[in-house]
Amino acid sequence: MTAMSGQDDMVALSGGTFLMGSNDHYPEEAPAHRVTVDPFRIDRFPVTNAAFARFVAATGHVTVAERAPSAEDYPGADPAMLKAGSLLFQKPAHPVGLADWGRWWSFSFGADWRHPAGPGSSIDAIADHPVVHVAHADAEAYARWAGKRLPTEAEWEFAARGGLDGVEYAWGDELTPGGRHMANIWQGEFPHENQAEDGFEGTSPVGSFPPNGHGLYDMIGNVWEWTADYYAPRHQADAAKACCIPRNPRGARAEQSYDPEIPSIRIPRRVIKGGSHLCAPNYCQRYRPAARHPETIDTSTSHLGFRCAA
Repeated sequence: MTAMSGQDDMVALSGGTFLMGSNDHYPEEAPAHRVTVDPFRIDRFPVTNAAFARFVAATGHVTVAERAPSAEDYPGADPAMLKAGSLLFQKPAHPVGLADWGRWWSFSFGADWRHPAGPGSSIDAIADHPVVHVAHADAEAYARWAGKRLPTEAEWEFAARGGLDGVEYAWGDELTPGGRHMANIWQGEFPHENQAEDGFEGTSPVGSFPPNGHGLYDMIGNVWEWTADYYAPRHQADAAKACCIPRNPRGARAEQSYDPEIPSIRIPRRVIKGGSHLCAPNYCQRYRPAARHPETIDTSTSHLGFRCAA
């Protein structure tokens, strides 16, 4: 099944209490803790190229990737790099070490949502794929235009679990039950060998894989998705206390979200969820509801999109 993501195609969820996070994988997912979320609605699909194009046509919005960065915002940056563009995945021709992500990511001048594979590419044949190369502000602008908002991290994870509490994946505890691929992720040795056993080497049309128990598509894989929450390297410590269950938690404060490894650049980070078509068993096993990752709010990439809530 494939589908176009309509502006009003949402699923109403009744909310409830669930086990958020995990103690079994990456440290930022811990501690696993009970959380309650109130009723909310969430988009059935990620926002597509077609839907984002309608937004741009209606508002004239210019995305972050389409604007040249200001030298004042990036002290010490090479002036030659202060041009419009976005991060683009480029598969190496041979095995490379996994310690340096610069081996497969490069800043491509002219890459943006209209040109997802760089200059000369287009979205003409992929209108039903998730929009990519959108920074956090772009996702927020679309959500406001649509009369919605971005989901909190807790809402997003509650939705992704599809009513299955405490299991590994959005569909159960097996990655490929009965040999069936349930999401668009990487098969083979990342980053040089993509066997595309699930039928896709890059992004896929939304709705190409089975929905979860809430009737939501592409919550896992395809593209990462922005959330509204600022990032902290672990879930809040008080969330693990037995005395109370947090209700509608909002994660870190803005001032806690900066990257401590880059003290000269103060750019907040937000939580992204769901993993992408670049997540592989040998690298970034984040194709799980509990998985989470930080992304600086000015960053756009070829594997990061969003969906809205209300």
